[in-house]
Amino acid sequence: MNTILLNSFRTKRLPHQPHPLISYLKVGRLLYYSLFLFILESLFYWVNLKAAVIVVSTWMTLFWGVCFIFSFVHIFLVMMDGWSRYQNYKRAKDQFYIYGFKERICNLYMGSKCQRIAALVAAKELGIENEVEQHYSSKGVKWYHYIPYFMVNDHWFLFKKYFWKRSFLEKNYTSKFDFRKIHLQFSI
Repeated sequence: MNTILLNSFRTKRLPHQPHPLISYLKVGRLLYYSLFLFILESLFYWVNLKAAVIVVSTWMTLFWGVCFIFSFVHIFLVMMDGWSRYQNYKRAKDQFYIYGFKERICNLYMGSKCQRIAALVAAKELGIENEVEQHYSSKGVKWYHYIPYFMVNDHWFLFKKYFWKRSFLEKNYTSKFDFRKIHLQFSI
């Protein structure tokens, strides 16, 4: 671990730090709801696909097969997206801890609802959630902005490397700090 100069923010007492699994689930809560729905949807399509195969209906088999593949692939995409958002959370938490609240850091995670949730969970665990929420509100971000902004601005996003890299293939980030230990040290 690198030695980084302490600023006044880092010397404050930290709020209770949850287990990493709890943070992982909080960061990806919307994604895991959709994961559950995609599993149910895949099950529904699978049952209909098996029925179409038994009846030997080529068009229905093709229709239900495409539906099943679409839904089944989304299960893995949602899991990869959840993993990427957790990496965003760990990075945002380190950045907020080192530099305190900075608009520039918030702007890095403003692109999608899931990224904003990752930043907000990190900020909440450091006690600066209100500042981050106020910043997003001042930028015009509403609670119902679920569609990522890049999808609205760039209709060819599926063919862009940044989409795949930023959405599903975020590199593993190892946190620079053990926040649970820090919390215990400052609470004694």
